[in-house]
Parts: sequence; C-alpha cells; structure tokens
Amino acid sequence: MKKTLLLASVLSGLMAVGATGAFAQNVAIVNGKAVPKARVDALALQLARGGRQVTPEMQGQLREEVIAREVFMQEAEKLGLSATDDFKTQMELARQALLIRELFADYQKKNPITDADLKGEYDKFVAANGGKEYKARHILVEKEDEAKAIIASLKRGGKFDDIAKKQSKDPGSGANGGNLDWANPGSYVAEFAEAMAKLNKGQLTDTPVKTQFGYHVIRVDDIRTATLPPFEELKPQISQEMQKQKLGAFQQSLRDKAKVE
Repeated sequence: MKKTLLLASVLSGLMAVGATGAFAQNVAIVNGKAVPKARVDALALQLARGGRQVTPEMQGQLREEVIAREVFMQEAEKLGLSATDDFKTQMELARQALLIRELFADYQKKNPITDADLKGEYDKFVAANGGKEYKARHILVEKEDEAKAIIASLKRGGKFDDIAKKQSKDPGSGANGGNLDWANPGSYVAEFAEAMAKLNKGQLTDTPVKTQFGYHVIRVDDIRTATLPPFEELKPQISQEMQKQKLGAFQQSLRDKAKVE
C-alpha cells in the first residue's frame, strides 16, 4: 500500500514538472491552443528591427498583443478566410516583400561600408566644395548687346539691383536683385564659374559671359574661405547615401544578369 502511494506521488510530481515546463514555453492557452513564447520574442525582434526600443516593461503588452492575434486568427480560420483567393494573393505578396528585404539585408551585412570608405567620400566632398565661396549677383539676358549695354550702364553708376529686377531673365534671382547668395564655383556651369573666380571683391565683369542660358553680367560682392562641416557630423548622411548607392548598384547588377524573355 505504501509503495503504491509513493509511486502515485512520484508520478504526480513528474506531471506537475511537465506542465510547468510546457507553460514556460507558452504565454497562454487560447481555446485549447498553445500560444508559444517564441511569438513574443519574434514580435519584440520585429519592433527592434524597426528601430523601436523594447524594454522589459513592454513584455506584458507584447503578451497581450500575441494573445489578441491568436484570438483573431482563430476566428478568421473558423470563417474560412485563409482559404480565399484574395488571402492567398496577399500572402504571396507579403512573402515576396519579406524575402526581398532579407536579400538586401544579407547583401548589406556581407558588404559593409567601412570608416575608410566614408572618409574617402568625405574627402571627395571637401575637394569639390572646399576653397573659396563667392557671394555674387548676376543679370541674365538673351542677347550680347543687351549685356554690353547693362555693363556700360553700371559703370556709369546704374544700380545693379534695379537693373536686375527689370531686365534679368533669371526668375530665381532677378526678383531679388540678381542675388545668388554664397556658393562654391562648382555650383555653376563652367563658363560662369571661371569668369566669377577671376573677379575680386566688388568687381564687375568687363564683358558679357556666355553660357547655355544666355549672356550674364556678373558682380562679386564678397569672397570667403569655405567652412565645411566636420567628418563626424556628416558621417551619418554619407553612410546613408553610400548604402543607397551600393544597394542600387547591387539591384541593377541582378537585373542586368537576369534573362528576361
């Protein structure tokens, strides 16, 4: 009799341990169906991937979310919605999107952009935008004779702002007295940049400058040494742009290699 009672006690204990272990793997049982803890972990990972910080205090909210999803899924299954053509189409589109996202993530993981890459790109930016900046004004007209007449008028004491507002064909700067604000010569077409760079502060072009847009009369109001943001400040933007360019090149290479009939 004692042996029987002892065996029953042992079996009962083992069953309790088994139930505890099973419960530890699940966050709930909904209508007899287990909701595994792995779903909470997966949801937390998804939020983290999206840039949202998952704190320990959020575990309760995540648990309630996966339970609610299970309740809703069970009802949808009961109504047969998972067997509809529309659902199957949406599932296929979602599968494609997720698989493509994983492909791109895998490529970026295997082809990281190094600090040396970022510094190299920054140095190119500095080379293209460093040096001098010019605060210039210009008047744009269609004919060379018009530009020559404007230069003559300015040399006689005409006001640059007034003439620009009346005669300039540049809709952006004309209404503002021809003001182009501060800019690096590289911001302009070659002919304009070359002529502007030859001028000193307060100097006016002696002859019209011809470009693809027409004839320009240029005056330099001021000159300064360009001050560029430091590398660390621009590093995130450079990284984002390089990632975009690199991923775009990868996508194009796949398209180029694909046999499309």
